[in-house]
Amino acid sequence: MRRLIGFAALFAFAAATPAAAQDATVVIHTSKLLDGKGATMSNADIVMVNGRITRVGPAAAVPKGAREIDLRGRTVLPGLIDVHSHLTWYFNRKGRYHTGGPNGDGDTPIQSILAAAANAYATLMAGFTTIQSPGSPEDKDLRDWIASQGLPGPRILTSLNALTHGSPDELRTLVQQRKAQGADFIKIFASASIRDGGKQSMTDEQLLAACREAKAQGLRTLVHAHSAESVRATVNAGCDQVEHGIFVTQAELDLMAQKNVYFDPQCSLVFHNYLDNRAKYDGIGNYNAEGFAAMERAIPLAAEAIRKALATKGLKITYGTDAVAGAHGRNAEDLICRVKDAGESPMHAIVSATSVSAESLRLGDKIGAIAPGMEADIIATDGDPMTDITAMRRVSFVMKDGKVFRNDGKN
Repeated sequence: MRRLIGFAALFAFAAATPAAAQDATVVIHTSKLLDGKGATMSNADIVMVNGRITRVGPAAAVPKGAREIDLRGRTVLPGLIDVHSHLTWYFNRKGRYHTGGPNGDGDTPIQSILAAAANAYATLMAGFTTIQSPGSPEDKDLRDWIASQGLPGPRILTSLNALTHGSPDELRTLVQQRKAQGADFIKIFASASIRDGGKQSMTDEQLLAACREAKAQGLRTLVHAHSAESVRATVNAGCDQVEHGIFVTQAELDLMAQKNVYFDPQCSLVFHNYLDNRAKYDGIGNYNAEGFAAMERAIPLAAEAIRKALATKGLKITYGTDAVAGAHGRNAEDLICRVKDAGESPMHAIVSATSVSAESLRLGDKIGAIAPGMEADIIATDGDPMTDITAMRRVSFVMKDGKVFRNDGKN
C-alpha cells in the first residue's frame, strides 16, 4: 500500500507542476477550431476562467494577468471521448495478457493498479479526456484518484462488474447493488463474445428486468450484443445503448433509431489489436484458433455495419473502441478506420467522438464541445483532420478541466 501511495504522490506532484496547473484565466489563440458540434471557426480565441470556458470568438484584448497559449498552426478541438475502454486490461511483465484470481499470473493488486494508471496516462496523452469503462471494480479507485488526488488520466465513468446472468429478481438486486457500490451506469451481456459466435445469452425477460430496474435507479444501461436477435431484445427491453452489433441488419438499425437507442460499433482497433498481439493472448480462455479466426472475419463486417449505420436516418452513433491490453493510447485508430474504411466524413466522426458521445453519457452540458459554459477539455493536433484524418494520431496539446497535461509546442 505504501508503494501505491508513493506512486500516486509522484503523479500528484507531476499534475501540480506549472505545466499542469490551472490558471485563473487562460486565453488560447487558435487559427482553426472545430467546436465538436459540426462548426469550424478561424482565428478564434478561447477564454476560460477556473477551468470553464467563458468565451469563444474573434480575438480580443487579453484580460490582464491571463495566461496565453498559442495553438495557431494546429487544429484545436474538444477533448475526445471513448465510451468503451478497459483501462485495467494490460500485458504483464512476461508479455502475456494479465489474468487475476487463484489461477492467475500472480501480479499483485498494486502492480495491476500501476498498470491501469499507466494505461490511463497513455489514453489522456492521446487526447481522450473522458472514457467509459464497462466492467471492472478496480475502476472505482482509479476514477476517484484521477478526479480528486491529482493522478493524470481521463475522466472515468465505470459500471464496475458487468451483469452476465441471474433470474430477473436477482438481476434487479444486482442493479441496486451496483448503484450502492458507486457505479455510474450498468453494463449487461446480452450475447456471447464474438469469439464464441455472439449468440443471445440473456432472455428477453432478463434484459427487461435489468434495464427497467436501472432506469428506476436513474442509471443508464450499456448492453453487449453481437447477434441481430440480441440487439432486438436489447432495444425492445428499453435499454439505452447497444455495444458492438457486428451482425445487425437494417431492421435492428432502424429499430435503434426509432427507439432513440445509441449505437456503439467498433471499426478495427479491437480486432487488429488482438490479432497483432496474438501471442500475448493465445491460449487464455477463448483466445484460441477459432476465436482469432472469428475476429479476423469480423473486420470487414464491422466496417460494413458502420457504413449501414451511417446511412440510417436518425441513428445516434457514439465512439467507443473497446480498447483492451495493447490498445491504450491508440484510441484514435477507429476514427481513421471509420473515415477510410466505412466512408464516414471526418467531421461526422469527430462529432461522434465529442458531442454525441458526451450526450450519450448525459454529460452533454459539460463536455464534448468548445462553447461558453463547458468544461475546458481541449486538445490540438499537428495537421488538419478534415483533410487528413491521420492527424488524429498527432495530438500535441491536451487540456482537461483547464489544466494542461501536454503541450509539444513552445508555450
